[in-house]
Amino acid sequence: MARKTVKRWENHQITGIGRREARTAFYKDSQSRISLNGEWKFKYIDAPELSPEGFEKPGVGNEWDNIDVPSVWQLRGYDKMHYTDVLYPFPINPPYVPDENPTGIYKKIVNLDDQWVQKDTILKFHGVDSAFDVWVNGNYVGFSKVSRLPSEFDITEFVKSGENDVTVRVYKWSDGTYLEDQDMWWLSGIYRDVELINEEKNAVLDVQIDGSLDDSYTNGLFTSKIKMKQAGTNIKWKLSYKGEAVFEGEASFKDKEIYISADIPSVHTWTAETPELYDFTISTDTQEVTVRCGFRRIEIKDKNFCVNGQVILLNGVNHHDYNPKEGRTVTREQMEDDIRLMKQYNINAVRCSHYPANEYFYDLCDEYGLYVINEADLECHGFEWVENYTWITDDESWKNVYVDRSVRMVKRDRNHPSIIMWSMGNESAFGCNFRSAAQAIRELDDTRLIHYEGDFEAEVTDVYSTMYTRLKGLKEIAEYEVKGDKPHVMCEYGHAMGNGPGGLKAYQDMYRKYKRLQGGFLWEWYDHGIHTVEGDNEYYKYGGNYGDFPTNGNFCIDGILMPDRTPSPGMEEYKQIIAPIEITPIAGNIKKIKIENYYDFLNLSTVIINWEIKAENESVQKGIIDDLSVSPHDSCVLELPITPFEMLINTDYYLNVLVCQKEDRKYASSGHEIKKLQIPLNIRRDEFVVREKDDKLMINEVQGVLSITNKNVTAKFSTVYGKLISFGKGETEYITDGPRMNVYRATIDNDMYKKDDWMNKYFIQKPVEETEYVDFEEAEDKVIVKIGTFFSCYNQSWGFECVYVYEIYSCGQMKVEIQGRAVQRGKLEPPFLPRIGIVMKGNQNLQNTMWYGMGPGESYIDSNAASVMGIYESTIDEMMTNYVFPQENGHRENVKWFSIGDGENGLLCRMENKLGLNLANYTDESLEKAQHPFEIEKSNDVIIHLDYRHSGLGSNSCGEEQLEENKVKLQDFSMAFTFSIVKNGTEINEARKQYI
Repeated sequence: MARKTVKRWENHQITGIGRREARTAFYKDSQSRISLNGEWKFKYIDAPELSPEGFEKPGVGNEWDNIDVPSVWQLRGYDKMHYTDVLYPFPINPPYVPDENPTGIYKKIVNLDDQWVQKDTILKFHGVDSAFDVWVNGNYVGFSKVSRLPSEFDITEFVKSGENDVTVRVYKWSDGTYLEDQDMWWLSGIYRDVELINEEKNAVLDVQIDGSLDDSYTNGLFTSKIKMKQAGTNIKWKLSYKGEAVFEGEASFKDKEIYISADIPSVHTWTAETPELYDFTISTDTQEVTVRCGFRRIEIKDKNFCVNGQVILLNGVNHHDYNPKEGRTVTREQMEDDIRLMKQYNINAVRCSHYPANEYFYDLCDEYGLYVINEADLECHGFEWVENYTWITDDESWKNVYVDRSVRMVKRDRNHPSIIMWSMGNESAFGCNFRSAAQAIRELDDTRLIHYEGDFEAEVTDVYSTMYTRLKGLKEIAEYEVKGDKPHVMCEYGHAMGNGPGGLKAYQDMYRKYKRLQGGFLWEWYDHGIHTVEGDNEYYKYGGNYGDFPTNGNFCIDGILMPDRTPSPGMEEYKQIIAPIEITPIAGNIKKIKIENYYDFLNLSTVIINWEIKAENESVQKGIIDDLSVSPHDSCVLELPITPFEMLINTDYYLNVLVCQKEDRKYASSGHEIKKLQIPLNIRRDEFVVREKDDKLMINEVQGVLSITNKNVTAKFSTVYGKLISFGKGETEYITDGPRMNVYRATIDNDMYKKDDWMNKYFIQKPVEETEYVDFEEAEDKVIVKIGTFFSCYNQSWGFECVYVYEIYSCGQMKVEIQGRAVQRGKLEPPFLPRIGIVMKGNQNLQNTMWYGMGPGESYIDSNAASVMGIYESTIDEMMTNYVFPQENGHRENVKWFSIGDGENGLLCRMENKLGLNLANYTDESLEKAQHPFEIEKSNDVIIHLDYRHSGLGSNSCGEEQLEENKVKLQDFSMAFTFSIVKNGTEINEARKQYI
């Protein structure tokens, strides 16, 4: 068979044609620029070979469509949307790609004046997916690939004064696609900025800076290599800090490169906590450029990586370029919003997953202070699924391709102090080409560490990196010398898909306990939902919603930031878990607290502490501590000036502590919350009262309905089905369907590996509660109804023997006690259950709610650091967290009472012991069924869940499952609560009454 013709976009031996060598991105440059962003002519075709004759020539294409640049063409109505996590959407046959290769031809007319063409013209593309050819005025300029790196072409010989035709042909698939199989939407086009640079004939071409420190970590060691376009150019340079020169000089180039160095005493050092920057300005007669730098030193010391001699802990997040309306096309403003949010949420590190970001992203990380793992645009994950993971990674013929992606990244970004590690890529196995890439990086820059998680033996990397390591395995890494005993980082953990992640505190505790474990990066920052409006419905699409197959569905909805930029409950949790300040009470003394400083470089003199004694919802005392001084990694015991106070009856007291920023910073103003904590004071003044007696209760039993009534209460029971039918007053029902036992929750994404067993083996969504007896008796001022049931699910041998005891009082209250005894008459049972509790229904008119428990947002047993005990008000709908993919949400832990009302009257429910609470306008079944929020079928009632225990969240969509202590096992349980009907505004006083 004849050998297939190798097309340019299928030739992995070609890394580029006519493309300039990669160089630094200057912070400032006086050379003129013309942005080519905006409207271009666009022709979409199914394959490059179908390009119109002479398409590259001027005057062709006036009748073509218009498209805006930058953008991805799939979100402009061309081609099709497709999401996969791992799979290539074509046969694996490297370097070849399908003949059907969606192609976009772009054209733009650019007017240049006489003055412009006296200098050189550089055409710069900041990002094109996945490969492209360029013509100017019908002349072939060159070819480039690597979607997430810039490409520059010198087009001086092709341009003229007046109109110039720029034609770009972009290929969706290329041999480079085999190295760009990242977990994200397949999107194509000129998706980053395009510009023309009017370059001087004697321009400053490149500047390489190293701002290191001597062994005292106080004095700067400055070096710079400057590369000029022409030899013999006179230059001046100046290194300045906040406008003040600290080092300056001048020289004349004898050749095209010059090397300068200086020792700078007592520099202001750069860290993520103290992002101090210097400007290095180079001037010629015709040009001035500025490169920013920071003085900091990265090294391995005593088996840890350090910044400025200090072992640091990375509290990071993985970040993709993403916009819900524009795909991978993002703006500087959005990037800055992202970074500002990261800093506000105590995140100190970001991993560019899994490709280099826009140039300005690193400027922003320098300014705001984030440690960066910069990652090459390289992932070949699909090869793992054909069980030939090293297919091209260990093939020498692909060496230059691998090296090119790392080298171009380093050359562009090496002046940024925020970058502390170079990552060679992600999920591409390991082989000879990574060894070559590591060597090439070290030859270019030996001042930073090399990272690559796929180097499982840490053969060439400086850090031992793993992802989604379970706590048991993490502990083994920490305690035993493995992988050369190199410092460890979790490049991915805490998979933030849907409702979660839970269990983050266990990881943070491990990081803080073991020095070798230097933190990790949560997966990930964004939910990658595509904003969609269809009729009255506004929602976000995910994989499979476009008919794309194969797909990984909603696996792209895995961020701590929702598509509309709303921080998720998981993000609120992460903020508190990683906060660099820890506060613990001193046993036996409500005035004393211990403050621990987990900053690596900042003294706590930079914060203020607001403290407050609260009587549930009422402030008793408060104060401010603004003269704190605690060195990094140190602690102190603080005595608060709490004075004696008169206690309210039947009221809980808490010490709420809020740590805030003392001064304005770039990302937040003074007063910004860093950490909050609540300490129960365990002091109470209890008083008990006797229930008021009222008219005698009337008992009536007709056709299987047992009614107990007087002017204050109407309670109806089914003697056939063994349950409370309704509870209310007069003709108004407040409970419309009484409590029934329940072990099911609408599954969350982190239940994905348990869901099939739960629903198709144990049938927990198919409960049956069989009535064993219904008894009632009259007692003094009350009627007692006792119901015995057996609860289980389809075809199960395990279950619960339950006893429901209802005490209906003449004053209108009804006390409910439920006892459940776990039974097993066979051997098969679930390893654990989502919950053990009861579900009941309330009148749909009762849409206002108040509760005393954890809040204000949702909380679960392994995700509650962002919640504190208090009295909160909301509506039923506002209790919901609107996840892109509907699932269990809105749970509140440790609830002592709640009410639902219509603005005038309401139902008050007081618990004897704290219970979990969910309130919703939909059933679990409708939540399970829905694929998007607008598809959730509304219930005719308020659905009320009270849980004896509710299992945690974990992050087992791609990480640790719920810890054993956070799983609900088959176990005995008991619950008790009291219903009463109250006037709006009296809920708190009524809830505080305790009865003998």
